[in-house]
Amino acid sequence: MFYDLNVPYAADDAQLSNTLSFLAEVALSQTLSGKLPPNLAAPQPPTNAPESLTLLTRLNLILSDPSQSYRMANLIPLFSIIAVRPTNEKSLLNACTSMDCDLISLDLSVRLPFHFKFKTVSSAISRGVRFEICYSPGITGSGMEARRNLISNAMSLIRATRGRGIIISSEAKRALAIRAPMDVVNLACVWGLPQERGKEAVCEEARKVVALSSIKRTSWRGVIDIVNGGERPPAKVNEKAPNKKTVQNVTLRESNAESLKRKASLESTPEADKPLSKREMKRRAKKARLEANAPA
Repeated sequence: MFYDLNVPYAADDAQLSNTLSFLAEVALSQTLSGKLPPNLAAPQPPTNAPESLTLLTRLNLILSDPSQSYRMANLIPLFSIIAVRPTNEKSLLNACTSMDCDLISLDLSVRLPFHFKFKTVSSAISRGVRFEICYSPGITGSGMEARRNLISNAMSLIRATRGRGIIISSEAKRALAIRAPMDVVNLACVWGLPQERGKEAVCEEARKVVALSSIKRTSWRGVIDIVNGGERPPAKVNEKAPNKKTVQNVTLRESNAESLKRKASLESTPEADKPLSKREMKRRAKKARLEANAPA
């Protein structure tokens, strides 16, 4: 299945339903910066969304100061995916090494004030954190500079990560900014990502992000919820449709009872009703001849 884990959400967006009609599994994202509001809640899914669409909730946190400490333990149960967007090198280092997030989403359409280092990005990948590349800011009329920055930054990120731990999302605010999955794979090939890695970026790697975030919400200290403990289910008795073994047992009992009845009937039959053997018939015929030839 193809995933798109970054679709900006707004309650008054009239084009959101048209955008969702082109997707299969999508995450509605909400972006915040600075101090978080006390009554933060996940966005409500639109009522006119397609029924076959799987909707997830996502929170984007803009990190400008490494000393910012968000309540990650309180945010994880509210949203399906927690993503951070560092704006400087110190906040990027903090997100890669210690922050409990699911995604590191960078705005690659602007000139970044830092360079990607293999040691920094590999520490995030080893912890299960993925890097996200959003393609729509560079293809929807943002200008040649945004397109140039997107290609350059994406190539630098792919070179630093060796093509591992990358997912590709749209961040599309309208339906015209969405591209087909294979078009996204071809676009990743332009950035320097192999075709196999590009397909993994929109399929398997995105699925891993969703699965790991779900485990964080439904587990405690690495212990996963047990749905079935392996108990043997109780035997169900179906009176309407007995199983084959029961039918065979009933038939065997009926045949045994019938044979016993036949044997008892044969034993109770009087001797006169029994048929005579050939030997008995010859003996009786000889006896009759002797009695006929005997003198009166």
